[in-house]
Amino acid sequence: MTGRRLVELSGTAATTALGPDSIIVIPTGAIEHHGPHLPLNTDALLAGELAEAAVDRAAADGLDIWILPTLSYTKSDEHHWAPGTIWLSWETLMATLVDIGRSVAATPARTLVFMNGHGGNGALLQVANRELRRRFGLRTFTMPAGIQRAGTGAGAGGGAGAAADPLAGADELGLGIHAGHGETSLVLHVRPDLVDMSLAERNVPEHVAGFEYIGFNNRPVSFGWMSNDFGPSGVIGDPTLASAEAGATLFDESVAASVAALHEIARFRHGAGQS
Repeated sequence: MTGRRLVELSGTAATTALGPDSIIVIPTGAIEHHGPHLPLNTDALLAGELAEAAVDRAAADGLDIWILPTLSYTKSDEHHWAPGTIWLSWETLMATLVDIGRSVAATPARTLVFMNGHGGNGALLQVANRELRRRFGLRTFTMPAGIQRAGTGAGAGGGAGAAADPLAGADELGLGIHAGHGETSLVLHVRPDLVDMSLAERNVPEHVAGFEYIGFNNRPVSFGWMSNDFGPSGVIGDPTLASAEAGATLFDESVAASVAALHEIARFRHGAGQS
């Protein structure tokens, strides 16, 4: 259990613990359909687990850093068609983010970091960064809770060590964005009791891979989509080769990358003499 949970302090203790250099991290996840093999709370679970591990390690490095509870109900309307998905409109989520920012600004802390575990939140969190900066003068950041391996799938593959790499062989054509190899492996690592691998099936929209500009994962042309545009399972990727071993590798790499990013956040300033 982490000792950096801000809500486990009293109000008086929290005020004493926080200062102008304090960093407050809020994991953002989702409650949404993740195919037949993963739980509805996949994004909230992973965002929280990864954020707590990163905050603990960053605190051990000497950063003045604290974590707030995961924001689980967010913008998941791409999965609106699936029972079990609980989602907020963009208006409701933006208003919630502004209210949270107002509350953080009432503390001595001046830095707020959203550690995001759900892709559908990304664009709105970017807007919130600027809104909270303008309204409350906070230093605001959004960063991923996990990382995406470079290469053709969840694992880079190739090279002298490829045979020993637990991520090698998972080829999702750069389209493994939901309930695929990476997410399934991570949940197998942190909560294997919540995964039913007997129901895992590959569903990679291979026709999308033929486009040079249109696609996911930082392709220059994005497009509006619903998860059932690619089939009724809600899966976009290939979970069939997922493993707890691969999940442990991804978890450790993700935490290491997050800690490095948090160190940069701690020393970042907008300009000379500015907070």
